[in-house]
Amino acid sequence: MPGSTDPPSPVPHVPARPGPAPAPKSPPSADRSARPPEPPARRSAWAETSSRLRAAATTEPGRLRIIGAVLAALVLAFGAVTAAETAGRSESAEAVVGRSQPLSADAASIYRSLADADTAAASGFLAGAQEPAAVRERYREDVTGASRLLVKAASNTDGSTTSQRWITVLSEQLPRYTGLVERARAGNRQGLPLGGAYLRYANELMTIELLPAAQQLYEEETARLDDDHGSARAWPLMSLGLGVVALGSLVWAQRRDYRRTNRVFSPGLLAATAACTVTLLWLGAGHALARAGLDEARAEGQRSLTVLNDARISSLKARANENLTLVARGAVLTEDGKGDKYEADYASGMDRLTVSLRRAGQLAGDGAGRAPVAQAVSAASEWRSRHWQAGESDRAGDYDGALAKVIGGEGSTGQCFDRVDAALERALAYEQAEFTEAAEGGRGALAGLPAGAVVLSVLGAAGAVLGIGRRLSEYR
Repeated sequence: MPGSTDPPSPVPHVPARPGPAPAPKSPPSADRSARPPEPPARRSAWAETSSRLRAAATTEPGRLRIIGAVLAALVLAFGAVTAAETAGRSESAEAVVGRSQPLSADAASIYRSLADADTAAASGFLAGAQEPAAVRERYREDVTGASRLLVKAASNTDGSTTSQRWITVLSEQLPRYTGLVERARAGNRQGLPLGGAYLRYANELMTIELLPAAQQLYEEETARLDDDHGSARAWPLMSLGLGVVALGSLVWAQRRDYRRTNRVFSPGLLAATAACTVTLLWLGAGHALARAGLDEARAEGQRSLTVLNDARISSLKARANENLTLVARGAVLTEDGKGDKYEADYASGMDRLTVSLRRAGQLAGDGAGRAPVAQAVSAASEWRSRHWQAGESDRAGDYDGALAKVIGGEGSTGQCFDRVDAALERALAYEQAEFTEAAEGGRGALAGLPAGAVVLSVLGAAGAVLGIGRRLSEYR
């Protein structure tokens, strides 16, 4: 009712209808479908580093750090590769001067000593039962010299090469040869014809076994010399390429710095550029000088030495065959049976001597080198003339007259042979000095370059880092 003050009637409470009881929850261990969350996949170090670099590259300080690291790495790589390559070439140049060429020269001396010993043995035999003391002493010195050089070669030659094989052959056969010579001398003193047969056997052993082995040893050591020469003069292409890349990168970094900051110079980057420039110029100029010196040593020294050694060997063979012509007296014929074998071998040896002397005169670089070659040419020409005269006497039945013209003193072919040999020895000494001087000049051009490249690369890398660090400090 309106105006009534009675409270409103309470709403009757209706109890809620009971619903289904909630199902009991299973313990976590009983729910087989539940799985713990999987941890995020682990990233590799490379992926993590790449991600960080990409993130860093989005900011200028990060880009500067990357540029500084790359520049320092390039400069250090340039120095390390330069040091490695130039050290290898310096070692090869050292081998040319101190090992390969001396071993090649020793091998040629072994051949010369053996051939001269054979010549002296034949000359002493022709002199009769009373062999001249000077001839016998020459033979002894040749054999002793060959033995000493074989020991030296065996100690200095790489055991993996075939040179050891030829040294072994020479060491085994040389005592056999000297034994045959001693038997020939004993028979000659007793006036037995068997002495001449033993001397021919000794010469055959020398011709078939000893001299070919000495020739092979000489060729093996000369091939090693060529290999060392080629290694020493090869251009360091990797070093030059890295140097150009490093220098170009430094120039690019400074140009970028100028365009972004309007600063003309960065002292650190400028120092790094200077270090790389000095290293690159040193590398190019030093190697060019080394190549020039080694090429000069090869062209004006080694080639002349090879030709002169060939000439000396030909003269020694010709002299030995000339003596054996009188020892055998026609007992040994050529393969066709139409002539004296030793006379034919003498003629072919003199032909080779003439060709070698002509070639040596062409290779001689100056008058001092041509003079002894010209003397050898003159003596060889006189030798041919006297040999023909000795042959005429022998064919006329004057054996004693022919013998005097071959092994006598004044006016003999032996005198001409000694003049040829002495002139060739002077020419060889001169060309050896020329080779050594040129090769040492080439080796000296590389001296200090490996160590210098390392020092300059470290300074250059430090300069690059400091130059970039100067810019980074502006962002702090």
